[in-house]
Amino acid sequence: MDLFESLKQKIDGKNLTIVFPEGDEPRILEAATKLNQEKVLKPILLGDPTAIKTLAEDNSFDLADIQIIDPNAYSEFDNMVDAFVERRKGKNTKEQAEKMLQDIDYFGTMLVYLDKADGMVSGAVHSTGDTVRPALQIVKTAPGNSRISGAFILQKGEQRYLFSDCAINIDPDAQELGEIAVQAAKAAKLFDIDPKVAMLSFSTKGSAKGDQVTKVAEATKVAQKLAPDVPIDGELQFDAAFVDSVAKQKAPDSDVAGNATVFVFPELQSGNIGYKIAQRFGGFEAVGPILLGLAKPISDLSRGCNADDVYKLAILTAAQAI
Repeated sequence: MDLFESLKQKIDGKNLTIVFPEGDEPRILEAATKLNQEKVLKPILLGDPTAIKTLAEDNSFDLADIQIIDPNAYSEFDNMVDAFVERRKGKNTKEQAEKMLQDIDYFGTMLVYLDKADGMVSGAVHSTGDTVRPALQIVKTAPGNSRISGAFILQKGEQRYLFSDCAINIDPDAQELGEIAVQAAKAAKLFDIDPKVAMLSFSTKGSAKGDQVTKVAEATKVAQKLAPDVPIDGELQFDAAFVDSVAKQKAPDSDVAGNATVFVFPELQSGNIGYKIAQRFGGFEAVGPILLGLAKPISDLSRGCNADDVYKLAILTAAQAI
């Protein structure tokens, strides 16, 4: 079954709500309309209601029954400010909070924090930093996580894989990389991928030497200790991780090599390049980045996304909420 059809069945009847801060963006409106019409989840749009409704009419989008919140006329704004100040534990004054919550992403994140929404999807217009910053300051990381990471689902036909970290951590150390691997394995299970985790490198089992290789080998041990029930192996070159015949030559004793479904890149540069090569050269659909490790689900769109990307990432985000 297609991943998104499977996830829609999981969230069916849960009445989950996803807030979209960029309510005046046509791609967001198109996706929200489809989600609402299919009764997959309940969208909440942020922005000026008049401007949003005009844009919807111009594009023939039906916003019937979709909640629109105008942050400039929000009746519970004072309570939100007080909750923000309390959450920030003295790092921001009330005056600062009032100003910060005029930012649409901060406002949307607070709705998630206050359980007014089950998750948030942003980034069609705003940068990754605009989405991640309030998420870390307000929602924060889930217990047992010291950081977040950004994963992509790569799907083509019956093939489905998870790539991480492709969005957040520029150059994680071994401990951080091990934690990223465990986050990826947990996410894979949620998205119907049987996790077999390959810790990627330019070396396979000591075939090359260097600090970068050592980091991945150490990260593998960290991940194996954190998740002893999950098949995790490294360091592995991509061909050894993915191609059975190569795995038999390079890592014959590995229970992951040749069968990997989750690929953990040693740093952000290779992860970002890797998923885009798979997407553009390999013809895989890439959905994400999905932010992993947060206490509540918040997802960051690519600014080059289309309405279908928004639709699918909203479903992934809702699935995380259950």
